[in-house]
Amino acid sequence: MTAQILDSKQLAQQIRTELKQKIYDSQITPELAVIIVGNDPASEIYVRSKEKACQEVGIKVETYRLTQDISAEELKELIDLLNNDRNINGILVQLPLPKHINPQEILTRIKPEKDVDGFHPLNTGLIIQKQPAAFSPCTPKGILRLIHTVKQDLSGLNAVIIGRSQIVGLPVSHLLLNENCTVTIAHSKTKNLSEICKKADILIASVGKAEFITGEFIKPEAIVIDVGINRTSNGIKGDVKFAEAYEKAAYITPVPGGVGPMTIAMLLENTYEAFFKQNHS
Repeated sequence: MTAQILDSKQLAQQIRTELKQKIYDSQITPELAVIIVGNDPASEIYVRSKEKACQEVGIKVETYRLTQDISAEELKELIDLLNNDRNINGILVQLPLPKHINPQEILTRIKPEKDVDGFHPLNTGLIIQKQPAAFSPCTPKGILRLIHTVKQDLSGLNAVIIGRSQIVGLPVSHLLLNENCTVTIAHSKTKNLSEICKKADILIASVGKAEFITGEFIKPEAIVIDVGINRTSNGIKGDVKFAEAYEKAAYITPVPGGVGPMTIAMLLENTYEAFFKQNHS
């Protein structure tokens, strides 16, 4: 028996189509400000994808392309201007930032109600407290939405997350706890990792090592979500050795094309929600 591939492209497109209709019916134009610093090729690709997606659904996007040598204070001044601009509903700072700028200082500068990436400490705290006002980070929110397409009730399931980043690992662990999963966060210091992973009904790999998770890590009939994007001499690979996991799991996301489309779809959804929270509160 082989796994069913989770088609996030189809789900993401469905979400976009529904969002486009909502925006059209409401006769509104949410607006997103995107800030990119420097000329990192990967970041530029991501920004162009976000611009295109926004335009597709009817969200106005204003992109600020800043030079690599901009100071942290200058960047903060721009964020302050956008925070105070009533026409701007969401602010996104594309990561990574140059090494001379502390990303946490910049992300914290964004008003929580405009933090459509869901990285502000206040939004993180609201998620932990199960408050509906929080903006969930886009990738974890997309992962949960994807899992719900094949399993609505997650109560009592064992979820193992490999990776403890602020962007994926930690927030997705809280979202799964809120779904009544029993959650284990594994990382580079974890002992007996394969034995822990073998107990996972839901396995989320966000470790940043190409094909690190082999078939021996996978519990039969598990849901496997591969967040890894690793550029190798043999092309882009996930954190999971797909061919081996495919033979054991019930469901699995491919790389590329697995989680990525959902991340952008959730960004659009968060921007739409930000507009309504700011204008109907």
